[in-house]
Amino acid sequence: MPPGSPGSPGPSASGGAGTSGSDLLLTGLLSGAVIAAAVAAMVNLVLSRRKSLEDERARVRTTCAEAFEAVARYKEFPYAIRRRRNDTAAEERVRLSDELRGLQARLSYFTAWMRGEDADLSTAFDDLVRNLRRTAGGACHDAWLTPPAQSDADMNSAPGVVDLSDLTMYEDAYIDAVSNHLDALIKTRRIFRLRRS
Repeated sequence: MPPGSPGSPGPSASGGAGTSGSDLLLTGLLSGAVIAAAVAAMVNLVLSRRKSLEDERARVRTTCAEAFEAVARYKEFPYAIRRRRNDTAAEERVRLSDELRGLQARLSYFTAWMRGEDADLSTAFDDLVRNLRRTAGGACHDAWLTPPAQSDADMNSAPGVVDLSDLTMYEDAYIDAVSNHLDALIKTRRIFRLRRS
């Protein structure tokens, strides 16, 4: 039966060679939309992972800085003890002892946190805290044996009376360990996450 005669089949309904231009256009548009959605999802995933890495690094950086601040506060106690008030000696003993006890608890917290975070970081912080307690703790002991400040002049310590210079190398080692850990954190997390993708 010739095409176009009554009863002859029309254009192929099966989508073969007779597919209309509008069908091709619709297919192309749908394919483009699917590709665009996939690209958008991939970009969102990359940005989300990048933000997660930055948040993790910021959290570690903040905690390490707070740990170093606790060390710095401990180093101030030999001076604070020497400058304690003379007129309320008993209250000053209680006040300074309570503050030092709270600070010791903070150092213990950071010591435990470092152990759960990274072995090298933990070693550096353990060394710092151990030597802090030996050097600054010894200076605190000596400070309690001196009379309390009774005048403005007593607020000044003579050079060498409190010597904490032994701690510098341990502080530097800790700062280096923090820097190395933050760098490794970014690299390790990025590689791990890319492998999971």
